[in-house]
Amino acid sequence: MPLEMRPDCERCGADLPAEAPGAFICSFECTYCAGCAEDLDDMCPTCGGELTDRPTRAKKHHDAAPPSKVRRFKG
Repeated sequence: MPLEMRPDCERCGADLPAEAPGAFICSFECTYCAGCAEDLDDMCPTCGGELTDRPTRAKKHHDAAPPSKVRRFKG
């Protein structure tokens, strides 16, 4: 099962396109931008897991494995 590839930072709402670097995820796929991950000391505030670099997904794969369009930012 491919990663969900969430489209935004759950803390600040920054756009995080699936094909671009700069997103960080935990094992539950909570997703944060690089700045927020750094502010959080690379620890997920939701589950307490480690935040690591999310891999990118080339645009040529978006039709077969589309990134999520559901935004998670609640601010």
